[in-house]
Amino acid sequence: MRLHISHLAFLLIPAILFVCSPASFAGDYRDVMTRYELKNNYGRVVPLKEFADSEIIVLAFLGTECPLAKLYGPKLDRIAEKYADKGVALIGIASNKQDSLTELTAYVHRYNISFPILKDVGNKLADELQASRTPEIFVLDKAREVRYHGRIDDQYGVGYARDKVKQSDLETALDELLEGKPVSNPETKAIGCVIGRVKDIEPHGDITYSKHIAPILNEHCVSCHRTGEIGPFTLTSFDDVQGWEDTILEVIEDQRMPPWNANPKYGHFANDPRLSPDKIKLLKQWIDSGMPKGDPADLPPTPEFTDGWRIPKPDEVLQMRDKPFEVPAEGVVDYQRFLVDPGWDEDKYIYAAEARPENRAVVHHILVYVIDPRERRRGLGRVLVGYAPGNVPIHYTNGMAIRVPAGSQLLFEMHYTPNGSAQTDLSYAGVCFMDKADVKTIVSGRAILEPELRIPPNDANVKVAARPYVARRNEYLLSMTPHMHLRGKAFRYEAAYPNGEKEILLDVPNYDFNWQLKYTLADPKFLPKGTRIYCTAVYDNSEKNLVNPNPDRWVGWGDQSWDEMMIGFFTTTPRLPDSSE
Repeated sequence: MRLHISHLAFLLIPAILFVCSPASFAGDYRDVMTRYELKNNYGRVVPLKEFADSEIIVLAFLGTECPLAKLYGPKLDRIAEKYADKGVALIGIASNKQDSLTELTAYVHRYNISFPILKDVGNKLADELQASRTPEIFVLDKAREVRYHGRIDDQYGVGYARDKVKQSDLETALDELLEGKPVSNPETKAIGCVIGRVKDIEPHGDITYSKHIAPILNEHCVSCHRTGEIGPFTLTSFDDVQGWEDTILEVIEDQRMPPWNANPKYGHFANDPRLSPDKIKLLKQWIDSGMPKGDPADLPPTPEFTDGWRIPKPDEVLQMRDKPFEVPAEGVVDYQRFLVDPGWDEDKYIYAAEARPENRAVVHHILVYVIDPRERRRGLGRVLVGYAPGNVPIHYTNGMAIRVPAGSQLLFEMHYTPNGSAQTDLSYAGVCFMDKADVKTIVSGRAILEPELRIPPNDANVKVAARPYVARRNEYLLSMTPHMHLRGKAFRYEAAYPNGEKEILLDVPNYDFNWQLKYTLADPKFLPKGTRIYCTAVYDNSEKNLVNPNPDRWVGWGDQSWDEMMIGFFTTTPRLPDSSE
């Protein structure tokens, strides 16, 4: 079976998914199912005893903004319909304090949900059942004892998505119960977002949202977590944060968010988005103090994000293709690659470039490669510009520019992530040209690669080293961008200087295919003539790698994610002007 990471959809963002450890749920829940009266998304009170005649009851804890709840909503609806005539009632339970009835109604309509979704005010039902994630499933038999607890199936997980279901855990449990058999696998790990619970803590203390927390979120989170961006929920106001505080702490502590994979022991980078220990401490103290709002007068200015370009008005805008690409509601979308001929019959000098997704809800990242007509193998060109959450466009000043040879083509490599509803996208890139006479220094795109790589099957630690790059003149290193596919495990850049000294320039010990990050040095690194730059990659082609398409095959170079690549992209310039950005 072929596996693939879907980002954001992730899933939509793999970083906000967590695993709930199995617990014991033995007990009689008949009292629970007769005592509770919950409102549905339209405000009608629904006593749970209305379902007393059902042979089996499935309680599905859901959240309107959780990526997995979005993906699994339509699937749960199909399961509810499939088993309705067999005496099975499926009930959605919304325990998040941040999910209003209006938001529940929008979720129902967006994903065509026909089973009831009930609001668990104060997360009381979630507390009684010890539910902690969305989605999380509880299957109760006629005696209202929990016979199955956990996930729906194994299609989606932390940072990966299968194109097909291998284990249909919920449906298997229902089939076995309906046949009078014991459930063969009564507990699995529930994977999803943390339920946003109401906490019995009176807000107190001097640390407030307005004065201390809003500036942190504005600096590190809001660029993605705002309306229309790839973040699955917004963090632009005090109300937005309510219910997500436990998720925020967990992803930060697990170093899943903000996305950054570089080993902090090596190098200093201008675009490092991580929170400092002091900021993390402030967040924890604020949450432990009941999340006081503070004085609105202390709020920082609202961040301004340009709806148009973040570079000067482009001289030319290039679409990835003539017509939009159709992104399915769920499942896996392999890398899409679109070749564009801009018709450049003379060398172009580009000082600014920006890749922009038309539909940010499903575009995880974009890489735009320059395909030099002199190259024999298509796809080995250098990256001109890329888009990924948190990344910034290219904008050089003071006479710095990228030279693109005449006749070059542009290859748009698109990574799409389904988000629960069918979408379309027609992404594009803009470029700004500089007159050759104004160019003071050229920024060169370099690539260290090993196109002949061969990765054996069932090996969790395959090391591949490429032939080094040798500086033929004095240069300055500006940035580095490692690139591998689904079996990528780690990547390292090292420099060997002419005087015999060696230095690790960038170490990525836990490479993540979901985040195609560019690491821009805070201070350009001087590379004397004769410096050698080595790139080493490590691959995991074993079953332990959950995103592995097939651990039983030899893997070689290829464009698609089930094949592999080993490329160490980087940029250099022969000299530095007074300033650049």
